[in-house]
Amino acid sequence: MPRFDELENELQTLKNDVMRSLSAKRDEIRDTSKANADALAVEIKSALNELGTILGHEEERIENIISDRPIATLASAFALGIVVGAMLGRSR
Repeated sequence: MPRFDELENELQTLKNDVMRSLSAKRDEIRDTSKANADALAVEIKSALNELGTILGHEEERIENIISDRPIATLASAFALGIVVGAMLGRSR
């Protein structure tokens, strides 16, 4: 039976080595994933900030166009409403 005990000890040692290796790999994958997620979050925040800035400038530009030509803007909005209404009426 001593041979069986040696084999059992070797298997237990192998099991422990595999578990340590898997644990280390799991930690490495988790750390890499977290770093990638953090980098992606920074990029998304930057893109959203840039988009907010662009939209702010475009809002100011549209406000200026509307305030410079209020009658033309109102007529355009009215015409657009008529066209959309006609299109919706035909789709029924």
